Amino acid sequence: MNTLVIYTHPNHQSLNYAFLQEVLRGSRENAQVAEIQVLDLYEEGFDPVLVFGEHKRRRDMHTDPALAKYREQLLWADQIVFVYPIWWGRPPAMLLGYIDKMFASGFAYQDKGGLVPEGLLKGKSAVCISTMQGPTHYPLLWLHNAHKVLMRKALLNYVGIRRVKFFEFGNMESKRGKHARKLERIYQFFKTAR
Repeated sequence: MNTLVIYTHPNHQSLNYAFLQEVLRGSRENAQVAEIQVLDLYEEGFDPVLVFGEHKRRRDMHTDPALAKYREQLLWADQIVFVYPIWWGRPPAMLLGYIDKMFASGFAYQDKGGLVPEGLLKGKSAVCISTMQGPTHYPLLWLHNAHKVLMRKALLNYVGIRRVKFFEFGNMESKRGKHARKLERIYQFFKTAR
């Protein structure tokens, strides 16, 4: 299994970075994982801004040479792991910009004239690891699971990725946030994931 980890947090002293390290530690100890790549969107200087005009059209984005490296990573990966904070009830704009650019028509899905397009990233799995300041159940109770609906239904299922696992960790800025237990949970999951 090839694992691509997409890390989206500007601070390498953050708990998100600690979660990234546990993903890597567990994956390296997992005999099922052949290779791991990390894409740190902030460190990479990824440009999340969509710009279109007369000479650059959205329908041609799937062939944009500036994005070829990232398309190759997604095609290479059997498992895609997203590590990010929840800000204002959703992933950071940096990650959303990556999604806008990378999960494009002609690459991640194609219209067949029916009600739902055909997902072109079938057979892959995804894991979303997110942190938030508020309580763990805040997105469910107050936002009607908007974050999971966005990531699972509007994105991953749409492009053919059916196996999706979520880890949503709340109270991450509290001293009583049980950080060590949550980090251990991520390590154990990736150590045994298939």
